[in-house]
Amino acid sequence: MGKNSEKGTKSPAVAATATTTAADTGTAAPPRRRQARGERRISQLLAAAAGVFCRTGYASASTNAIAREAGVSPGTLYQYFPNKEAIAIELGGQLLQRAHETHGQAFSPENLQRPLPELLDAVLDPVIAFNCENPAFWALMHGTGVPGIAQEHEELHTGLLTRIETVLRDFCPQAAAHEITHTSNMILGIFKSSLDLILAHEGDERAAYTAELKTVLLRYLEPMITTAPPH
Repeated sequence: MGKNSEKGTKSPAVAATATTTAADTGTAAPPRRRQARGERRISQLLAAAAGVFCRTGYASASTNAIAREAGVSPGTLYQYFPNKEAIAIELGGQLLQRAHETHGQAFSPENLQRPLPELLDAVLDPVIAFNCENPAFWALMHGTGVPGIAQEHEELHTGLLTRIETVLRDFCPQAAAHEITHTSNMILGIFKSSLDLILAHEGDERAAYTAELKTVLLRYLEPMITTAPPH
């Protein structure tokens, strides 16, 4: 398959399975060793894609660049993924799953019982760490134009907003519904804007911007708190 294979869509899992089973004609499933080798190759290609997407952005990335990054031929890449979009969907899906897990851990019942300053640490630190450790997540979730990723990212956004609203209702039981909604949207907006700065720096500078984000949110939220953390 040549360069023009950037067009068209097909599940990468289907593509990989079709390739291995075709090489193993007459068997219901490929040998375990071949399966493991295929999984390692897919992981290698996804890691390479993550690096390319971070450096160039999704729109400017190409399957040839991803193949070079992985140290394989374009033909080898096409054995597992038919096009760039399929790679982005697979990588984005894995990262979104990890993001959901991170949010669940950050907003655990134990964390939500903490006083506000400690709550901000407990929630923000793992979410920021996830984004810093997976810069491809930010690159893919913003402006890729891949329908599957856009929809799932919107669901992640909605879920995070719902979690914030739930926390605010516990801490601010007297607040009206529209106030909770406005405040939750502001918190998420402040976080996303600050994350741009945090991801753009490293070391002490990154830590400083993280501390500034917590200070901003603390000063914004403290006057609204009318009750102790729920128990």
